[in-house]
Amino acid sequence: MPPRSYQMGARAASTAATRDEMLTATITLAGTRPLAAITLDDVAALAGVSVQTVLRHFGSRDGLFDAAVERGSHQVAAERTPAGPTPADAIRALMDHYERLGDLVLRLLAQEDDERVRRITEPGKGVHRTWVVDAFAVHLPQDPATCEVLVDMLVVATDVYAWKLLRRDRGLSRPATEARLIALVRAVLAYSPTPTAR
Repeated sequence: MPPRSYQMGARAASTAATRDEMLTATITLAGTRPLAAITLDDVAALAGVSVQTVLRHFGSRDGLFDAAVERGSHQVAAERTPAGPTPADAIRALMDHYERLGDLVLRLLAQEDDERVRRITEPGKGVHRTWVVDAFAVHLPQDPATCEVLVDMLVVATDVYAWKLLRRDRGLSRPATEARLIALVRAVLAYSPTPTAR
């Protein structure tokens, strides 16, 4: 590889690494304090860069937050993908996600009176419902009305608050929490709603 091409490649890799550090810092800070309290100075200090570097990459605080949300969304989609078609596979993938980011999600949900936070959490709720439909697709009934009832119930059974009630409030271990959620999901999938329940 010619020297100039090598230098350009190394510079691009360094730029990408710096950008990643700033996004990681933003997500880390969001797990420790309200979004409204996170400043560019905080992000720059944690990432080991200057505020000017942050602005050069993202243009503004809003631009930084938007990029952090986009990266977080891609990560969530990747880590929530089940390794197989069973309810246990789906719950294991979900537990990986909640163990890593569950507390951050709960912190964001507690700040939904902030318009910027709501722009993060509202799409997230839609992503969760889509995940439920995809993760349990082979187990859902063909009848649209019955399917909708079961999807509603599965959304509740796999919601981050279900994880919180067991893992944080009850203080259960990850294996115990996982086993309870799997049992809950299997019970929902075995449920046959009456016409009035639809």
